[in-house]
Formats: sequence, C-alpha cells, structure tokens
Amino acid sequence: MAERKPIESWLTDMDGVLMHEGIPVPGADAFIKKLRDSGRPFLVLTNNSIYTARDLHARLSRIGLDVPAENIWTSALATAKFLDDQHPGGSAYVIGEAGLTTALHEVGYVLTDTEPDFVILGETRTYSFEAMTKAVRLINSGARFIATNPDETGPSAEGALPATGAVAALITAATGKKPYFIGKPNPLMMRTALNTIGGHSETSAMIGDRMDTDILAGLEAGMETFLVLTGLTTEEDINRYPYRPTHVKDSIAGLVDFV
Repeated sequence: MAERKPIESWLTDMDGVLMHEGIPVPGADAFIKKLRDSGRPFLVLTNNSIYTARDLHARLSRIGLDVPAENIWTSALATAKFLDDQHPGGSAYVIGEAGLTTALHEVGYVLTDTEPDFVILGETRTYSFEAMTKAVRLINSGARFIATNPDETGPSAEGALPATGAVAALITAATGKKPYFIGKPNPLMMRTALNTIGGHSETSAMIGDRMDTDILAGLEAGMETFLVLTGLTTEEDINRYPYRPTHVKDSIAGLVDFV
C-alpha cells in the first residue's frame, strides 16, 4: 500500500464511535480534547437529520463530550448545501424534523406543499400516512425526490425502527422514482464536510463503525479510514466486504496518539 501523507484533518462518525446508546465510548473525551488542543480541523458526522448542530452539541455536552456546534456536520446540512449549490432559492415539501427544516430555511428554501421543486425525505419520529401520500402525489406531479440518507433502520431501546431508507423504498414503490440519497455512503457527504473545514482528502481521515457507510464513504472520497469495533461491525465482519479499512482499532481510544 502506498504511503499516505500525514493526517491534517479528521472526520468521525458519532454513534458507535464517540457514543453508544447515549453513553460515551471510553477514550472519546480524550480524543476530542486532543483534536481541539491540536488545532486540527475536524467534524463529527451523522446521517441522522432530526437534530440541528446546536441540538447535538447540547446532547454531546450532557455526556461529557465538548464538541462545538460548528464541528458537527449532519445529513440535513449536507442536503441543504447540495440543494443550495444545485438549485438555489428553490422550494420543497419536507418530511422531517427541525434539523432538516432549519438547514433548508437557512439556505433560503421555501417549504411548501404547492408545486414544490423537490420532495425531501428525512428522519422523523412520526412518519404519517398523510404526509407520505402527499409526497407520492407531488413526486408524481413532477417534484424531484431527495432523501437525506439511505439508512433503512435506526436504533432504539426496544429494537430497530424503520428509518429514512425504508420509507424512501415505500415512496419509490408507489411512484417508480428513486431518491437521490445525500448522506453516507455518498462521498458527496464527505466532500461537502471537507470543503466546510478546508480539508483535502489526501491528508484527511474518516473514523467509523460501519463498513457499508463510514468506511465506504471515506474510501470513495479518497481518505485514510479507521474502523472502530465499538459499534455495529465486528472484526469477523470485515472479510465479508470487497474493500478494507486502512486501519482497524478496538475503539476511539486507540486513535488518540494518531492526532
């Protein structure tokens, strides 16, 4: 393997890397502190579009992880950035929560159910049949279909929950139109994150707990990748995939000395 340049900027997933079921992973606080003390650019990434960066800053602070809001990048922010670049000043019918609607408002989008340019599907706690029916009809009438992320399930204390990807499949079945997914593993999520902090793929690293989203996205964006085993992927799982992470670590604690 060709020798890579030193890592100058970092992207890291949140759930399964820094925290697990609302509890900080041992070493996460030391890793974040080392990043902040070093002055190196970094972002904490999440495919979850429910929360704003300020919401996530508050949630992380409550468990002892001091991540400023400006160091958090969500699929909602990436979606808003994509739409602002592709179709500035547009309109959208949105199924989602404050994280998504706030991001769209901040780039000047009008949220409407009357002849919108786009139907945008994000994560929400309450997927309503009425809202999905409206989305289907608007897409059939010509609105373009965007989804914040392809995750089909999300975690909860009671077990798996249907998530954006599963609801997108329902809408696709009803319309025949597949959405453009913005979040991981789309390397667009990584590119927009790197652009936000002025990073370059050849001198950046991605840390994640999932081979099919975090590691794949980092790989396709040309970044050095670190798989940690504190989330959904075990060491035995790695060989199931036709690609490999650059490094495998037991947890984020093993990365402190890399900063």
